[in-house]
Amino acid sequence: MPIIVTLDVMLARRKMKGRDLARAVGITEANLSLLKSGKVKGIRFATLEAICRELDCAPGDILAYEPEPTEQGDPS
Repeated sequence: MPIIVTLDVMLARRKMKGRDLARAVGITEANLSLLKSGKVKGIRFATLEAICRELDCAPGDILAYEPEPTEQGDPS
C-alpha cells in the first residue's frame, strides 16, 4: 500500500504511549493499533484531527506516500 503510517515515530518523539493517545482521542487501543500497523482502509478526518491535536503535529507528520514500483514496460 502506498500510504505509510508513521504514527509510532510521532508517539516516540512525543514520549506518549498509544493507550494514552487512544484515550485522549476517544478511540479504542485496538483501533489505534490497527491504524499504527496500516491495516485500515480509511480514517475519519475528525479522528485524524484529534490525533494531530494531541500530538501537536500535521497529518503529513504521521502519514507518508510511497508509490509502488511499476514493472518495466508497464505504460502506467
